[in-house]
Order: sequence, then C-alpha cells, then structure tokens
Amino acid sequence: MSFLRLRNISKRFDGDTLALNGLTLELPKGQLLGLIGESGSGKSTLLRVAAGLETQDTGEVFLGDMAILNPSQKLVAGYDQIQLVHQQFNLYPHSTVEENIRRPLLLYDKSYAQDRTEYLLEAFSLGSMRKRLPRELSGGQQQKVAIAKALSVEPEVLLFDEPFSHLDPLQKRQLLEEVRDALNELQITGIWVTHDLNDALMLTSQVGVLHTGTLVQYGAAEELLKQPQSRYVAELFSPLNPLPGSQDLFLRPMAIHFSQASEGIKGRVKSCRFLPFFNQLTVSLEDVALDWTVFDNGRGFREGDQVYLKFSGEDVMSLPK
Repeated sequence: MSFLRLRNISKRFDGDTLALNGLTLELPKGQLLGLIGESGSGKSTLLRVAAGLETQDTGEVFLGDMAILNPSQKLVAGYDQIQLVHQQFNLYPHSTVEENIRRPLLLYDKSYAQDRTEYLLEAFSLGSMRKRLPRELSGGQQQKVAIAKALSVEPEVLLFDEPFSHLDPLQKRQLLEEVRDALNELQITGIWVTHDLNDALMLTSQVGVLHTGTLVQYGAAEELLKQPQSRYVAELFSPLNPLPGSQDLFLRPMAIHFSQASEGIKGRVKSCRFLPFFNQLTVSLEDVALDWTVFDNGRGFREGDQVYLKFSGEDVMSLPK
C-alpha cells in the first residue's frame, strides 16, 4: 500500500524552464528510494514539492490520507511529518551535538526529549561526540548530526538532497554504511537524491531514474540493470557496446567473454586500463569501425594483443534511441 504519493506533478520556473513533467511516484511505508539524476534533472525541486515547500503548477502530494499543501495553500510552509536534509548542515554553531539533536524537542516532555536524543545518539554512533561543537567535527560527522536532528521529531518521511556529495570517496562510503544501518533500524520512508548510482545502491535496492523532469524508470536495481527501458537508464550501469551493423542492439562489457578457441569476433587490444577489480580494455574489432569496452577479470591481456570475443544472444539488449 502506498504511503507517500506524488501524482502528476509538473513545475516550470519563470514560465519556461521545465523542472518536473507530469511526475507520478508512490512509496510504501518504510521504503527508501534512491533517486538518480544529473544536475538540472529536477531532483531538488521534486523534494521541495514533496515536503510542501515548493508550489507545483499541477498535481497533488499525499502522505497517507493527508493532502500536503504547498506554500500557496498554507500560511507556514512545510510539515513536521516530512523533514528535508540538505547539503548544508544547518546546525547551531555554538550548540553541542547533543543540544543540536535535542533543539527541535524543546517544547516536548523533558523525559521524552532526553530518551529520544539518547536513542539517536546511539543509532548514529554519536555518543562519544555529544559534547563537541559542530566546528570540532568532520563534514561527514556534521551531516550525521543533521540527519539525527531531522529525525528528532519522529517524522514519517525523510528527504535527502545529496547530503554527502561534498565528501571524499572513502569517508562517504563509510558514512553511507553507517547511515544505511541506522535508517534500516528506524524503518524510514524516504527519498535519497544523488547523481551517483553507487551511492544509491549502498543504501537501497530500490532505484528511480529522473531525466529532464521525468521519472523514466523505477523499481529494483537488478530490474533496471537487466531490463532498462531506455538507453539513458542502461548507460547509468555501464558502458554500452553497439553490435556491428545495428543502431539499436547493444552489449554490456560484462556480457562479453574471451574465446580460448580463436572463435568469435576478432579484435586487438587498443588500450588497457587498470581498475580495482578488473582491467578495462578498449578492443578494436577487425573489419568494422568499432571499439568495444571489455572487462578483463583475469588481467591477462595487454595493449596490442589479439583477442577473440564471444557473447550469448540472451545478453543482447534492444535499446532504440
């Protein structure tokens, strides 16, 4: 049963720039969606509309049975039930970690406020930093505090606007693992917006792809990998190799294998690039003006080597432009 529902949402800025184009999205309670999109695809606008902070041109937003009113319909925009976590930390600089998390609970029962703060400090592994000021924390630690602060009032939906985009890869990977575990424990319903597919896959198996304001595909990551509905979605997961003589048939690099019997498509290694788990080869195919990207898991080939490539017809993808 859907819990957060966006129906036919459209939005233009300055009467010309299309940000969202008839977008419909439904999330069941407790599901975290990784929303992938390049800059200008409408990701941030979607989150602001979902939170009741941006006025859409058409469409409606519902949280359960409650209609989410936009700023043109509500005197004070936004809802406690829906919290938006930005790239900026929005922490109080002269308050400790504990005080920042507890700040939204000032009008709540003191016993409840203390218990909720302690729970979030533990959930996000912030107990040892409780007395530190924001300036004494790393960027990733500050973002964890910001997420815990957003969760203090027990929102029903959490929306993340690329919160870790400014972090280095190692720090980001470690923090994504910590945040994933915390969000799973809290059974958060939410949308995690990012331009990095790997970030989304570290958090959730449910992925949506936003392109020029349109939700072009949404579902399990494995489904998007194996059954992409467009060339754009397919290219998010890996390079595509066109079949000789075809404009719409493609192979992924991982679907191409090396033949040990000198059978298949003949080619020569044009370049060899070392990557953490395999060598990425650029192979020039013989008799056709095509270069293929091929993954060499055994790291057995070098620039200039002759190779024979084979594949299964089941792995050929039809992707009209």
